[in-house]
Amino acid sequence: MSTHSYSLTVTWTGDRGDGTTSLTAYDRDHVVSATGKPDLPGSADTAFRGDPTRWNPEELLVASLSQCHMLWYLGLAASAGIVVVGYRDQPSGTMTELPDGAGQFDDVTLRPVVTVTEAAVAERARALHADAHEKCFIARSVAFPVHHEPTVLVA
Repeated sequence: MSTHSYSLTVTWTGDRGDGTTSLTAYDRDHVVSATGKPDLPGSADTAFRGDPTRWNPEELLVASLSQCHMLWYLGLAASAGIVVVGYRDQPSGTMTELPDGAGQFDDVTLRPVVTVTEAAVAERARALHADAHEKCFIARSVAFPVHHEPTVLVA
């Protein structure tokens, strides 16, 4: 068994000069940074007074699930001798906000469109999505269902 650690910095950049004197006195802008990587501009979702030009945590969670699934899928395909020449996902997530302002994700649906080089492997390529889901560190860590609606095309 191996243990991996992930460290980064999140810096709030939304002080307009008066700090958090009221809910409308500050911006939700922040920067996510890590050594050797480009900064990631973040904010809250626009529903929570955020900047729509910046990434919000909810989008990043959905993106993390999609990325993790894709990376596992590509590795499993390579190991299985399935040649993938294209992969695109358009995932979406649903979150419920409760009356007190708290909330949680209800589910995320991944919609990967995978292009393989041979029609003979299309069904196995589709089945690999279940294996990728079982391996994905992020999907294994969340407390809501992650659904898959894969499409396999032949180049």
